[in-house]
Amino acid sequence: MDKSNLKRGSKTSYEEFLEMCDEDTLAEWVDGEIEWYSPASSRHQLLADWLTSVLRIYVETRGSGVVISAPFQMKTGRDLPGREPDIIFLRKENLGLLKETHIEGPSDLAVEIVSEESLLRDRGEKFAEYEIGGVKEYWILDPELKRADFFVLKEGRYERRVEDGQGIYHAEVIHDFWIKVRWLWDLPPVLDVLRELGLI
Repeated sequence: MDKSNLKRGSKTSYEEFLEMCDEDTLAEWVDGEIEWYSPASSRHQLLADWLTSVLRIYVETRGSGVVISAPFQMKTGRDLPGREPDIIFLRKENLGLLKETHIEGPSDLAVEIVSEESLLRDRGEKFAEYEIGGVKEYWILDPELKRADFFVLKEGRYERRVEDGQGIYHAEVIHDFWIKVRWLWDLPPVLDVLRELGLI
């Protein structure tokens, strides 16, 4: 993105922001202003890559939709910010929301991996925006604290969901998908996980 013509406090439209974005852009659009953020840590990126691999292979094998990893924009509503979740899942029946440069509407699943600088944003601003915007399931993963919070949208409000007695969380929006929460911190080989999921 060319930052040279951007002045602090200057306003830009979401369409102008998208035109300036490229695959290296680390920013989100909020109320006409561009919010820049820091590159991900290795712990953050390893978890993001691992989970993206597991989810993508699962949904492609089942033909249930698409998984998109950051950087890719999601604009859940006209009056809501343009955000960049770490991982997005769109069901097959909602692929019409997928545009060339962004998702025009709420994803079925948004995953945010917490970093020190994103903690308040992920648990505060984005939580409220994704709830209002209609994101059906929202995962907040904190590899530092080894804490996973899962929320499902019911009648316009997020309800917290937890893993079962065996430490397994069953996703709401990805049919028959489940995950052992400890996998998120241990990052076992993807092929081993796929075997447990019955894909290979």
